[in-house]
Amino acid sequence: MEGSRAFRVLSFSLSAPAWSCGSRQSATQMKAAPPNVLDVVIGPGELCFADAQTRIHTVLGSCVAITVWHPQQLIGGMCHYVLPQRPPQSMRKHAVADAYYADDAVRILLDEIRRSNTRLEDYRVKLFGGGAMFPGLSTGNGVDAAHEMLDVASRNVAAARELVERNGMQLVAEHVGGAGHRKVIFDVWSGDVWVQHSAPPQRG
Repeated sequence: MEGSRAFRVLSFSLSAPAWSCGSRQSATQMKAAPPNVLDVVIGPGELCFADAQTRIHTVLGSCVAITVWHPQQLIGGMCHYVLPQRPPQSMRKHAVADAYYADDAVRILLDEIRRSNTRLEDYRVKLFGGGAMFPGLSTGNGVDAAHEMLDVASRNVAAARELVERNGMQLVAEHVGGAGHRKVIFDVWSGDVWVQHSAPPQRG
C-alpha cells in the first residue's frame, strides 16, 4: 500500500498461551481473518500504515507498539519502537525520522494520518509492550544486571503515554509493563488488537 513503511510479509504462528483482546485479560478466541488479507510482520524500528485488508503482527519485549485506528475509514497503523528517544549526539535539526525511537515513530504515524486526509482526533489509540525480560537476573555481587533493561522498558511506556497526551490522541486501551514478551496482532478491518503475553522462564 502506498505510504506503508518497510515490512516483511510472513506467516505467523498462533500458539498457546491464550490470546486476549486489547486490555481485556481473559482468554479470548481470536477471530478468523476475512479473505484476501495481507499479513504484515513489523520488527523493531519498523512501522506499517495500511487499509482494512491488512493484519499487522509484531513481537515485543521491552519495546513498545502503538496502534492507531480510524473506525469509519477502517485504516490504521502500528509502530514498534525500541528506545524512548534519540541519543543526544544524533539529535540534529534536520535528522530523518526513524521509527526506532518513540518520538520519531509517532511523528511518522502522524504524517501517515495527514497523508490519508483524516483527522487525528478520530483515531483510537492503544499501547502494548514495555515488559521486563530478565526481572530476576543479577550478577554475582548482587547488583541487578537487568536494571538498565527494566529502566528502558518503563521509560518506553512513559514515553508512549507522554506522546499520546502531548498530541491529544484518544487512548482507549493499553497492555503494558509486567514481565515477559508479547505477540501482538492488529486487525485493521475491525480495530481489534490481540495480545499473547508470555512470562519469562523462572530461574532456579
